[in-house]
Amino acid sequence: MFEAAETLTRDALAWLRLLVETLGAIVIAVGIAAALLALVRHALGRSDAGFNQVRLRLGRYLLLALELQLAADILSTAIAPSWDQIGKLAAIAIIRTLLNYFLMLEIREEEGERKRNKDVSPG
Repeated sequence: MFEAAETLTRDALAWLRLLVETLGAIVIAVGIAAALLALVRHALGRSDAGFNQVRLRLGRYLLLALELQLAADILSTAIAPSWDQIGKLAAIAIIRTLLNYFLMLEIREEEGERKRNKDVSPG
């Protein structure tokens, strides 16, 4: 009885992990498409958004995708993980958290600079 429940839970978690990983990939694809569209609009002179604003937009998508990918990794070790899996998860979590942290710092810095430039500019 417990074996069947464990198998069902493992299968459900595998599907959930796949769904979360797929959502992360979709978020990245949408972010790339949005960034490319903004760059094309900028190149055609139809938008005032500069390169840094496009980078910030893509960065926001990447932050969300990193969170989703980390969630998928956590799901993959949710049931009876081995020490090897826990070690890999810890390494992945540290790397993704650091990426997330530094990306967020850069976004805040760019937004602060953009706000300061907006406050200083006449009009």
